[in-house]
Amino acid sequence: MDLSERPQHQALRAELRAFIAAHRHLAPSGRALHDPQARAWQELLIANGYAARTIPRELGGAGLAPDILASRLIAEEFAQAGISPGLGGQGINMLVPTLLEVGSPAQKQQFIAATLLGDIVWCQGYSEPGAGSDLASLRTSAVLDGDAWVVNGQKIWTSTAIEADWMFCLVRTEPQAPKHRGISFLLLRMDTPGIEVRPLVDMTMKANFNEVFFSDVRVPAGQIVGQRGDGWRVANIILKNERGSLADPNLSLARLNALVALMQQETVDGQRAIDQAALRDRLMRLQGRLLGLQFNDLRLLSAGLNPGHDDARLAALVVKLQGTELRHEIEALAIDAMGEGGLAYGANPYLRDAGSWQVNYMYFLGLIIGGGTSQIQKNIIAELGLGMPREPKVAGAA
Repeated sequence: MDLSERPQHQALRAELRAFIAAHRHLAPSGRALHDPQARAWQELLIANGYAARTIPRELGGAGLAPDILASRLIAEEFAQAGISPGLGGQGINMLVPTLLEVGSPAQKQQFIAATLLGDIVWCQGYSEPGAGSDLASLRTSAVLDGDAWVVNGQKIWTSTAIEADWMFCLVRTEPQAPKHRGISFLLLRMDTPGIEVRPLVDMTMKANFNEVFFSDVRVPAGQIVGQRGDGWRVANIILKNERGSLADPNLSLARLNALVALMQQETVDGQRAIDQAALRDRLMRLQGRLLGLQFNDLRLLSAGLNPGHDDARLAALVVKLQGTELRHEIEALAIDAMGEGGLAYGANPYLRDAGSWQVNYMYFLGLIIGGGTSQIQKNIIAELGLGMPREPKVAGAA
């Protein structure tokens, strides 16, 4: 596909810069959930066609035709400006495309627009204490009782559960079926009686994750996505979207730009950090890797618009592995560039940028594990992407 800019794209770039200059004061500074400013900003972006571009208008989107170059230009300009590109998260980045693909008409009407506008915040009920990398071993059960599913069990590492309105959740509905075939995909309200959420403090010293316990939780029977026992197929659609959302190259670009600015300001022994050969070399290597991810993203966008034209399976499989490790190394370079100030934390008076570099360093160390560890991702790339033999099973293992 020809990815060179056309006159309409050059006009769009000028339009974007004018929009950002006129409206950047309206952009939210953080990513707080249920934030009225963030919701108003999202509504403004959708109205101008800068967010939810291809989602139908009747479902709350901008209703525009796919244009991968336009999407790339929008992402680039917001990243260069260092302002919010709109709401994201598990609902928008993961559930919405899944409902568009396999949700019922009623589910699309009920959830998509409300999720896009931030009226519903979602969390993901996947991992369990005994089912992480081997997700299909999950044991949380759902038994159909009249017009409701009765759910019992536990989930863990559940991001935003303490603040979420709804959860999309994998449960076992056919305990006698092979483990990949006895799973169903339910949508449930987090204020349903019988749900208990316990925060988990992680390496950032914040409760970014939670445990969730289900005790005879009754979920209306119609809140199932896809067919009963078909949850593994739905789950894999979600996982495809999750791995991409955990390593968005546009967010990495914004962070790299902030790193460059930091290195131009920080000094070590009277010399700017960016002028130190060892640090500058690391920065250039990170810039090269980011360019690779950006071009890989263009390939994926192009392949999505031309199914069957380009086998982009391998390109999709490397995103999570490369993207999360890149983000961790960007944060690490910032800490090194700050010298002893990089060790500052909490209320330290020498803390820079509200401690975001230190927090993100620990956070992305966690994401190298979360959403599928780097070791698991390498196995997936080898087996599914490169066609290498599967790792031999240990005798007696399931």
